[in-house]
Amino acid sequence: MSAGPAPIYPPDPWAIRETSFDPAQLRRNETIFSLGNGHLGMRGNFEEGFPGGVVGTYINGFYEETPITYGEIAYGYAKNRQVMLNVADGKAITLSVGGERFDLSSGTILSSERTLDLARGVLHRRVAWRSPAGREVEIRVRRLVSLSRRHAAVIDWSVSLLRGSCPIEVESAIDGSVGNQSAADDPRIGTRFAERPLRTMQREAEGARGILVQKTRMTGFVLACAMDHVVESGALEQGPAVACSTSPDRASVTVQAQAREGSILRLVKYLAYCTSREFPGESCARRAREEVTRTLKAGIETLLEEQAQTLSQFWHGADVQIEGDHSLQQGVRFNLFSLFQSAGRDGCTSIAAKGLTGEGYEGHYFWDTEIYVLPFFIYSNPQIARALVAYRLGILGKARARAAEMSQRGALFPWRTIGGEETSPYYPAGTAQYHINADIVHAFRTYILATGDRTLLSEGGAEMLFETARLWADLGTRIPRRNGAFCINEVTGPDEYSALVNNNAYTNLMARENLEYAAATAEEMRRDNPAELERISAAIGLSGAEIEEWRRAAETMYLPFDRELGIWLQDDGFLDRAPWDFAGTPPESYPLLLHYHPLVIYRHQVLKQPDVVLAQVLLGHRFSMAEKKRNYDFYNPLTTGDSSLSPCIQCVAAAELGYIDAAYEYFSRTARMDLDDVNGNAGDGIHTAAMAGTWVSLVQGFAGMRDIGGRLSFKPRLPGSWICLRFRLRFRDRLLQVTIRRQAVTCDLLEGDPLDISIRGKELRPAPGRPITESLLPTLECVIFDLDGVITDTAEMHFQAWSRLA
Repeated sequence: MSAGPAPIYPPDPWAIRETSFDPAQLRRNETIFSLGNGHLGMRGNFEEGFPGGVVGTYINGFYEETPITYGEIAYGYAKNRQVMLNVADGKAITLSVGGERFDLSSGTILSSERTLDLARGVLHRRVAWRSPAGREVEIRVRRLVSLSRRHAAVIDWSVSLLRGSCPIEVESAIDGSVGNQSAADDPRIGTRFAERPLRTMQREAEGARGILVQKTRMTGFVLACAMDHVVESGALEQGPAVACSTSPDRASVTVQAQAREGSILRLVKYLAYCTSREFPGESCARRAREEVTRTLKAGIETLLEEQAQTLSQFWHGADVQIEGDHSLQQGVRFNLFSLFQSAGRDGCTSIAAKGLTGEGYEGHYFWDTEIYVLPFFIYSNPQIARALVAYRLGILGKARARAAEMSQRGALFPWRTIGGEETSPYYPAGTAQYHINADIVHAFRTYILATGDRTLLSEGGAEMLFETARLWADLGTRIPRRNGAFCINEVTGPDEYSALVNNNAYTNLMARENLEYAAATAEEMRRDNPAELERISAAIGLSGAEIEEWRRAAETMYLPFDRELGIWLQDDGFLDRAPWDFAGTPPESYPLLLHYHPLVIYRHQVLKQPDVVLAQVLLGHRFSMAEKKRNYDFYNPLTTGDSSLSPCIQCVAAAELGYIDAAYEYFSRTARMDLDDVNGNAGDGIHTAAMAGTWVSLVQGFAGMRDIGGRLSFKPRLPGSWICLRFRLRFRDRLLQVTIRRQAVTCDLLEGDPLDISIRGKELRPAPGRPITESLLPTLECVIFDLDGVITDTAEMHFQAWSRLA
């Protein structure tokens, strides 16, 4: 196993530390030290700012629309971009020491360190600085975005004069002049606005309080940011004096004092962000003031205690422990912590590809949520999983409208969106990815089977199943030259390097699952809840004949398979394309999408993501082990690694096949994707799919966990350097702890009723207080003798063989 490059951040199981300031890594560190609570996100930029940084504050689901400009446009193209906005910056705190502004780009940095505490959810900063004139100060900061108060954040900021005496001035502000990054050559980052999307409607400052209210031009959303302060001091010669002011797009509170050696000036800044996506627009300012007042009355110590309690509860069900690799342990916990910070909890928002840490992909939600992120939350925090599923149910009406626009029956969910409309301007790699429908249904079904919560079926879930099945039945057609098989043409699978193909295997397999599940659900409702089925059928015009058609479509689904190679074909024409010249492609030409026209890529056998391998990971019961091996061996060398979504899937597939060294390499890549800036773009925001893929790799890969039909099974395989892998699963109101060591696996039911599981095919039933340990040592199951004719006396041959075995 390769040791890989040295970690960027010192390995620590519960913390991320930056031990010195490197301006060249400013944006990467801003991402890594971001904080959020699923509603509000703050990048880890310095309070005083620094040239070249991205001063970022984001509200999940708060976006502006801007028309998409096409050189040539056709019917049904996406009309508007939706862009998550960089909203008013409440983190701004500047310092002047003897008339000189504290600025890390001038003077001398005596020391600088930051620590993100993963157990308590607090960002600590400490910096000592000498001004150009020789004045020395030390600044200490604690920052948190409250995980229990969705609108609240607090910054505990203090400055101490290390020697001498001089006046100091601190300005704490809400800065509404910030904006999103401009579009770059990389289509994954940046956007263009003809004019600033946010207009300031109100600005006020009084005493130590301030508020800024802004409104978007196109969507008409209102945002109110309020601040209040507690000012404390010690050993000052004079002051502090507090004043306030406003200017265009800004509300400020200024504190002045005469400081001497050892004196301390402390500001505890409380912030609240409220938007019209939750409250009536005219009440946002009042709501923000009320929220900031409640938070200030509670006090920072209460917020710190609440934060620690919330994270303690989270880690109780979500923590994963690796004994034998401190670097990977750190990566795992950072990734799970970041997912918890990023996921919407209100049923009206989801989780963006970059979370709430940056502007990559414009803050859009993708299929990443359903296929990569939801498994983690389903088995660790079902309440968040339910909210993420509910978001899709909430935009079902818009999915119906999109299907109609695409001349289809049923519902077609958007490839990339925030508000529910399709926003992808490049349809071959966007709208054509119809598999998004089946991905959503797959996650929905997994949630119901793992939790037993069927209430979502009556809250739009059944309608979603029926409308997505209706789309597949309408989209596909029976092709005579395929012996009347049900074919789905002109789609793009997860591999975006193969676009607009016929019979993409992943799409057809997942569509079949969608159709079968919808038909089975209708049958269950006819038996158990006929009134509800009748209500839905009347509402959407569903008939028994249509449900029967879904069954026939699933039964006759065409699945491309090459008998000569023994592999499932990614699509009908995959083998007819020219092999990609990997040997002749220099490292600097990756990712291919930034260096080659799409048509060049589409003509070749080259994968951004391993379609067929992903299908066999999600639907392993549909493949034989021999097929899985042949598929992996064929497609894995063709996969570029250009996508952060790939390594975790390759890890799971490799682990199942016993390719443990390869699985370990892929896991290392996904586990430290952002901490080691593997793809060189962590500065644009985290990779939430890769982070969730860390959990998928460990639990479904090395632990071999499968949930088939609502029943858990395990086939563990540990990398050679690991001593132990331990994790917990929430499953049907139970909490199961699984501990895997080299020689045995122990299942301990910590909460709930006894549970039937299987380990390596053996049926077991752990119960509370009665953990079960199963050996992982190889056992002799059969002996095969080769009767080659050299020994004619069969009895003597058997005797010798058994003697050798004994």
